[in-house]
Amino acid sequence: MPLFESPHAEHDEIVGADAATRALSVTVVETDFVARVYEKLASTYDFTFGPTLHPGRVQALQRMGIRSHDTVLEVGVGTGINCTLYPRDCHVTGIDLSDSMLEKARERVSRKGINNVRLLEMDAAHMKFADDTFDIVYAPYVISVVPDPVAVVREMVRVCRPGGKVIVLNHFLSPNPLMAWVERAISPFTVHIGFKSDLDLPAFLAQADLKPVSIEKINIPRIWSLVTCIKA
Repeated sequence: MPLFESPHAEHDEIVGADAATRALSVTVVETDFVARVYEKLASTYDFTFGPTLHPGRVQALQRMGIRSHDTVLEVGVGTGINCTLYPRDCHVTGIDLSDSMLEKARERVSRKGINNVRLLEMDAAHMKFADDTFDIVYAPYVISVVPDPVAVVREMVRVCRPGGKVIVLNHFLSPNPLMAWVERAISPFTVHIGFKSDLDLPAFLAQADLKPVSIEKINIPRIWSLVTCIKA
C-alpha cells in the first residue's frame, strides 16, 4: 500500500516501469563529504543561494497552509533562511547536519527575535523524533544533497502525523533528453557546491513509495519542483 494517496491519476503516469530499480543519480556521496561541503558553504550560502531560490521558499510556505499551533519540521534548515517566513503562532523545529550552518541559523533567529523556532543538529536519515510528531514536514533544497534521499523521505513520512503534509522542494533531472545528459555530466562537479544536478524524480517517487497530490514547477528558470504529499 502506498504511503500517500493521490486523487490525481496523472501523477501515477510519470513513474516508468524501471523507476523502482534504477539509480537515482550517477553521483554517490557520503555523509562526511556532505558535512564538509556545507561547512565551507555556511559563510556564503545566503549570498549565493538566497535571492535566486527565494521565490520557491515563499511559494512552498504558501502551499503549506500553516494553521495556528501547527507543528512544522524543516529538514535541512541550513542558515535558517526560512525562519522569518513562518507564522509566529506555529511551532517550528529545524534540523541540520552542519554545525556551521546551524550557527548561522541561531544568529539569525536571535537577531530577528524569533521565539517559535528551535534548532537541532541531527542526521535527517536517522531522526530522533517519535512517530507521528509533526503536522508538516518540509525539505527545502536538501533531497539532492543527502547520501540517501529515500531514507530521508521515509524518515520524513515516519515523523509526520497521518493526514499531515510532506513537502519536498528540489531540483530534479530534466525530462528533456539533452538537458538530462548535461545534468548527468555535471553532477559529479555540482556536488562540490551542494547538490546533485541529476536526481531522478520518477525513480525517487517510486522508491520512496510516494504519490504526490501536486507537483509544481517553480522559481526562474522553472527547473525546481515543489512536490506535495498527504500522509495516508
